[in-house]
Amino acid sequence: GPPDGGWGWMIVAGCFLVTICTRAVTRCISIFFVEFQAYFGQDYARTAWIHSIVDCSTMLCAPLGSLISNHVSCQVGIMLGGLLASTGLILSSFATSLEHLYLSLGVLTGLGFALCYSPAIAMVGKYFNKRKALAYGIAMSGSGIGTFILAPVVQLLIEHFSWRGALLILGGFVLNLCVCGALMRPIALKEDHKTTPEFIEQDFVSKAQKRDLKRMSICSPLIKVWSHECLCYCSWKEYDFLLMPGFMVLAVSVLFMAYGCSPLFVYLVPYALSVGVSHHQAAFLMSILGVIDIIGNITFGWLTDRRCLKEHRHFCYLFAVGMDGLCCLFLPVLQNFPLLLPFSFTFGYFDGAYVTLIPVVTADVVGTSSLSSALGVVYFLHAIPYLVSPPVAGWLVDATGNYTASFLLCGFSMILSSMLLCFARLAKKIKRTHLQSLINDTGTKQHIWTNGAIAYSVTAELDQKDLEFLSVDTNSCGNR
Repeated sequence: GPPDGGWGWMIVAGCFLVTICTRAVTRCISIFFVEFQAYFGQDYARTAWIHSIVDCSTMLCAPLGSLISNHVSCQVGIMLGGLLASTGLILSSFATSLEHLYLSLGVLTGLGFALCYSPAIAMVGKYFNKRKALAYGIAMSGSGIGTFILAPVVQLLIEHFSWRGALLILGGFVLNLCVCGALMRPIALKEDHKTTPEFIEQDFVSKAQKRDLKRMSICSPLIKVWSHECLCYCSWKEYDFLLMPGFMVLAVSVLFMAYGCSPLFVYLVPYALSVGVSHHQAAFLMSILGVIDIIGNITFGWLTDRRCLKEHRHFCYLFAVGMDGLCCLFLPVLQNFPLLLPFSFTFGYFDGAYVTLIPVVTADVVGTSSLSSALGVVYFLHAIPYLVSPPVAGWLVDATGNYTASFLLCGFSMILSSMLLCFARLAKKIKRTHLQSLINDTGTKQHIWTNGAIAYSVTAELDQKDLEFLSVDTNSCGNR
């Protein structure tokens, strides 16, 4: 089993730094929003595409990050990601148009972040079991702590060195991802052995090919993977969770949740400025959101590891997403700094809370052995909403002249996400109770069941597994 400590805490530290360099830096790009808009003289919707493309690339390429870390190594993936992200930020500091920024800051930096993000998070899941939610809470709090520290720092850097200088300095800072990559020492778990190449060889490869593969494996473990049948088998074993109904519902709810949460990070600062809040106060709102995010990460992680809440982590996640949705619905009424402050506190806390629980809820649905691939898919599903929602919100602002429609759409989207999972959970519970009562009924009627036909009619609604379970029962009755 996982060690639940030891080097695991270094993995948590590495993942913490990865979330600072990826998620916090992405959030701080919204501080450049007003600068880009003024410098290039473009409207809200066009400027918002920058933030959208970074977020979209990060999430869209998340499965690529999982693939590289599964087949080469987590360390190589994260180091490569760090180099790409840094290059993207440095090239962005020389931008002459928004299109240039879409490519360098959006695509290149986003791709770099993608190679780092899901592999680092999956590594924490491999090193922890009993303290999983706490470990994730600490690791994911990098996003909040990073935003808290970076938001005012980026504001100062822009004032002193202009937005070009600030991007250049951020490019240097993001190179720390290479250091994080070096910390990610791989670990072998019992569950992982079911997808090892030996297994593949048994299924697909003739004895002669086996001998050749063994020879080649001495040269390079990669050659084994690139053999076509092995790759197909590997891919299927890695992604068979996609057909699970529980995962499908989670996937749809993630789409709505991602649509709702993204525009807020882009438009909180411009919205605050539009209602007469000063530049420093607006950056301070972003900082508060960041620092409370951390408290949400760690306290919610710690709370949901307690025995009383461990079974109800799913509902804690739903509650947090729903609360964030409610916050968005109230935002258009909050027209000054004293009213926006409590909003930043509440939204930040619950944002931190559900972000911590995404890997935990995913692990509960698919199991640890598929966690890296499943997280890749879950973050990949964030991509389309992240890409579409800020420009849609920007278009609504341009069309209506205020932010009300944008924020209401975000709120309803998050509440819908929460309700979807809630209904799915209730349906599952009702089905389980129904099955239990049918099985209990079969227990009292065992003496009738010497004949298989009656058994089948009673259990027509059950799944295959339950049928097998009951048929064993009937056989033992018949034998008696």
